Amino acid sequence: VGAYLDANLYTARAGAIYGPVTEGVGIAAQAIVLLVGGWMVVDGSLQVSELAAFVLFVNTFFAPIQQMVQLYNTYQQGQSGLHKISEILSTEPSSKEKPGASPLPPIEGHINFDSVTFSYGDGPEVLSRVDLSINPGETFAFVGPTGAGKSTMAKLITRFYDPSSGAVSIDGVDLRDVSITSLRTQLGVVPQEPFLFYGTIRDNVAFAKPNATDDEIHEAIAHVGLSETVSQLADGVDTLVHERGVSLSAGERQLIALARAFMARPRVLVLDEATSSLDLHSEAQIETALDGLLEGRTAVLIAHRLATAMKADRIAVVDDGRIVELGSHAELVELGGRYAEMFATWSSHSESDKDSSVERLSD
Repeated sequence: VGAYLDANLYTARAGAIYGPVTEGVGIAAQAIVLLVGGWMVVDGSLQVSELAAFVLFVNTFFAPIQQMVQLYNTYQQGQSGLHKISEILSTEPSSKEKPGASPLPPIEGHINFDSVTFSYGDGPEVLSRVDLSINPGETFAFVGPTGAGKSTMAKLITRFYDPSSGAVSIDGVDLRDVSITSLRTQLGVVPQEPFLFYGTIRDNVAFAKPNATDDEIHEAIAHVGLSETVSQLADGVDTLVHERGVSLSAGERQLIALARAFMARPRVLVLDEATSSLDLHSEAQIETALDGLLEGRTAVLIAHRLATAMKADRIAVVDDGRIVELGSHAELVELGGRYAEMFATWSSHSESDKDSSVERLSD
């Protein structure tokens, strides 16, 4: 981003200099022609028509030069963009596939962390000797402070990164031994800020299954409770969605991402707190959609709010790269540890918010 910005600033500075300079030289040349030519017309050694022709010649001569300046600006912008594209294409993936990696057979969804340690590059350890087993069909939530390592665990499951030591496996198969494509076709990921592509709602929902029928697309949309909203749009599922979904609300973007995940029918679903930045109505819609989406598959929730974690079968409290507590919501509250403190704080804040809402309504 910095190099691209510098290149554009350089192009803008060059354009600001070269453009006025060529314009000024052209005007000066016309002035000289008019001055000398006018003197010669008065002297009788030059016809007025000949002077007019000379002025036109000067304009014709400088027009290509000005076009070359504009072309140079365009060239510089293209060069900076090409440089950025080259950087992206030459970027090595964070996890490399083994030569001759075998495809992952259809999975049940049993996820296992075996003494997993991880650090980003040469940085400090983000995870330290994590041992964890997530059962098939289980809804499992990670909670903990920012930077504790919750999202890192999700990235290891999806193999965006490989552990520094230890192993992450699904159904007993080390993820480093299988092809990345065969793994990710059986996983679904819904990030906190879902990415929508430029195209229609239909295109975005069917991204995981390009040959999906209209019935399948409408089923996915209905499954997440988006049918009424889509039906109110002039073009329905063919409504154009701009890049990143800027023409839609945050809740609508999230629901489309959930519909896309439903279309993929993944055995393992990873959700990075889909409700942390939504209004109450959108949050309720998404919570309802999740109830159906999580059923029958292994679900890993990166929970930033305890309301989401409470829906899980089991919860892991992560702190400083370690799992410090593990159990169901009721078990962890009864334990009286860190999760119980978080729950007590959350409960008191929730009660305060409810009281404030009641006061505003009564006013």
